[in-house]
Amino acid sequence: MTPRRVALLLAVGLALIVFAIWLSSRRHLEHATLAGDLVLPGLEQQVNTVSEVDLRRGDGTRTTLKKASVGWVVGERDWAAEPGRVRKLLLDLGALNVVEEKTRLPANYPQLGVEDVSTPTATGTQIDVVTPGRTFALIVGKTSSGKSGYVRVAGAAPSLLAAPLLTPEADPKTWLERALVDVPQTRIRQVDEKPADGPSFSATRDKKEQPDFTVAPIPKGRKLTSAGAADSIAASLAALTLEDVHKAAPPADVRLSRAVFRTFDGLELEVSGRKDGTRALITLAARSTAKDAEAEAHALDTRLTGWEFEIPDYKYGAIFRTLDDLLQPLPAKPAAKKPAAKKTAAAPEEKAAAPH
Repeated sequence: MTPRRVALLLAVGLALIVFAIWLSSRRHLEHATLAGDLVLPGLEQQVNTVSEVDLRRGDGTRTTLKKASVGWVVGERDWAAEPGRVRKLLLDLGALNVVEEKTRLPANYPQLGVEDVSTPTATGTQIDVVTPGRTFALIVGKTSSGKSGYVRVAGAAPSLLAAPLLTPEADPKTWLERALVDVPQTRIRQVDEKPADGPSFSATRDKKEQPDFTVAPIPKGRKLTSAGAADSIAASLAALTLEDVHKAAPPADVRLSRAVFRTFDGLELEVSGRKDGTRALITLAARSTAKDAEAEAHALDTRLTGWEFEIPDYKYGAIFRTLDDLLQPLPAKPAAKKPAAKKTAAAPEEKAAAPH
């Protein structure tokens, strides 16, 4: 081997050693500076420019949150989203920082729930945050503690333990603005009930100071369970919330229960309801009978007409009471007396056997 060849080999070997040292120091530097870094750098400055947030899971569940002129909207329902919840998600994503790096091996991603959501068995949720300049994509996996969880930037190799803890839901109904109507009992003057089954009745009072509602008609011989038996009906539209909403009308062949709420200031709310399996569904229509209530009735009717709302079952039961619900039970009928058993004559054999 010539001296020139030996020198060349030494130079190559020295270069490899220097490269290995540099690579080792670079990796050490990366790990040393990783903790505390932002997971999605740049998003914190773009939060106010976000136009859309998409959440999806491997099983096909997804939610599209769109920024509209009136605020955030749940695309799958075309109904308003809860603005505070959307804002919190964006702020948490912008502030999301690395606690430590975890595995880079795709085979180990499922243990943390950060595998790609392209397969039905994936357990994580991918969040795509759309801004004018770019889209930030993050896969949120399992929870590590009450303050942190596992995440991975979509398309990147490192999985990370990061804080604050993210718990995104991909079900559209979890993002809905839940407030529906809020008409307190103090405003209610009269409620007219027309159950799908059973007689119609009204609960009324002449003035706000009257504590209890008068129920009529009451069948002869029947009594209310208490003086305030109908009060809960009048209170049923206070802080009424929805659980889900669909842009549809009830089927034409369904028998509906109806309740019309009338306030002292001229607002009328007609509530129609039906049960669909375990779901309690209602539609609402608003109108006014006095000038003071015109603006409120118009705003409510514009917002509520054309929608069918799923509400909590206990609220449905409070709105649609039957007259029998308000009345004391009928006294039990006395049991009919059984006729006394007739004595029968002894059989001939028994007479023959009788002693003289």
